[in-house]
Amino acid sequence: SALTGQKPKGALSMTGEITLTGLILGIGGVKEKVVAARRAELQTLIFPKENERDVEELSDYIKEGLEFHFVTHYDEVFPIAFSIKQPSATFE
Repeated sequence: SALTGQKPKGALSMTGEITLTGLILGIGGVKEKVVAARRAELQTLIFPKENERDVEELSDYIKEGLEFHFVTHYDEVFPIAFSIKQPSATFE
């Protein structure tokens, strides 16, 4: 948001680590993070692609009403988080 001057979309959360080259690394504690997101009334969650199976294994009642996005690179995060296209800066 500092780069664009625009706030991210509301009710959005992202978890994971971003490498210097823009790769999104997997995380632990997926169930706990999803439950915390529900308690915080978040609606859109961005998780590392490596954790897609962990989310699929959660009970439907835990995932109900949540929109999940699974990403492998920062370039995939930007359009989800903001209503504008990504700035021209790239990671290589």
